[in-house]
Amino acid sequence: MKKYLVSTFKLVMLVSILSLMFTSCIPQKKMLYLQVQNETDTLTTFKNERKIEYKVQSGDNLYIRVVTPDEKTTFLLNPLTSGGSQNINNDASVYLNSYTVSEAGILDFPMIGEIMVKNLSTEEIKDEITGRLTTYMKEFIVIVKLVNYNITMLGEVNRPGQYKIYQDNINIFEAVSMASDLTDFANRNRVAIIRQTKSGSEVVYVDMTKRDLLQSNYFYLKPNDILYVQPVKGKQFTFANFPYGVIFGFISSTVLILSYIQK
Repeated sequence: MKKYLVSTFKLVMLVSILSLMFTSCIPQKKMLYLQVQNETDTLTTFKNERKIEYKVQSGDNLYIRVVTPDEKTTFLLNPLTSGGSQNINNDASVYLNSYTVSEAGILDFPMIGEIMVKNLSTEEIKDEITGRLTTYMKEFIVIVKLVNYNITMLGEVNRPGQYKIYQDNINIFEAVSMASDLTDFANRNRVAIIRQTKSGSEVVYVDMTKRDLLQSNYFYLKPNDILYVQPVKGKQFTFANFPYGVIFGFISSTVLILSYIQK
């Protein structure tokens, strides 16, 4: 009878420990990006030829500077930056030295007046300003950049927060790398992208474990996109919150009971 009880306790203890260990593990398959689904999946080239160009909207802020050989002309064309003295050391300074697009989508620029810039890219705005200034001068350089380009990352990322983007295009993997990657507990199969539209907001879900993401319309992010990464189911049972005290207490109690039975 004692041997039967001892064997039963050992079995119960072993099953309990193994069950807790398995529920606390995250399969490697759930942590890998761009997985090959099967042996026939040999595709190595993914077409995503479209060039992502953000179209300026009402309320956007543009940093515009015109550089000319003549100091007085430069000062006239760049009143916000006080001619050659820019003193732009932080994001607030860049914002204060930028032009805000009106509700009607118009930009009021010195010497050339109002320009309809809504739904134009920064490159198209640069060409428009250059074309109009050509009437008044020959040697000059126009610089146009979007100021308020932010990406926000929340949820299961190692460094959640809002990030400033200083390039024209950024894809979802580049954005995630800025936040030091996703955590081990991130649900890579269902990453939410919250994007502002003309009528409000839209939420789409992308699967970062599948390679066809490289051809998705949401592979490249847009200004002010929000990425929300949900946790995997049962995160509370993972190693990050593994109940070591309970396990050791259970083992100690079982050992005492077994010792008592064997006497």
